[in-house]
Amino acid sequence: MFPLNSVILPRGRIPLQLFEPRYIDMLSRCLKACHGFVVVLLREGEETGRHVHFHDLGTYVHIVDFQQLNTGLLGITVEGEAKVQVIRHWQQPDGLYVGDLQRLAEETRSEVPEQFGELPSVLHSLCRHPVVRELDMDVDYDDAREVGWRLVELLPLDKQEKLRLMALQDPLERLGRLQALITTLEGG
Repeated sequence: MFPLNSVILPRGRIPLQLFEPRYIDMLSRCLKACHGFVVVLLREGEETGRHVHFHDLGTYVHIVDFQQLNTGLLGITVEGEAKVQVIRHWQQPDGLYVGDLQRLAEETRSEVPEQFGELPSVLHSLCRHPVVRELDMDVDYDDAREVGWRLVELLPLDKQEKLRLMALQDPLERLGRLQALITTLEGG
């Protein structure tokens, strides 16, 4: 498991920099076995800390790119595949967290209803930012799931709010909450 101060959802992408031996070893094992790992949201502690607490909702990700960065660190880009529930976890002697997971049911695809018609436009604006464009995501702006997932990842929301939105299994409920949050952000 890879505890972070941010969330990733299915089909989303996030760049990571690896420099700790535990995560470089994890990456090596993942690449050899052709499998991914789970990104979980930190509850307490620092991303580089040995002892952290994290939420039990995460996203199984797979590696889509890796390269040596100018800083000498290893950079990878991962893409979300499925939301998962961490059933139990433990820490290995090297500090890496591992655990037992349950894959959550895939959300039902649905079109973005007219009442949420401005949300794809907001997302399209966010996706034009150079950092987001670099992730090379293929976004379906007609899919309520994807619009909601990407907005949860990209909007400047409190991480607890991001977690609440991530936990929802109904894409239309997520869009409704996002619309209300955007209205609040615009007003404040």
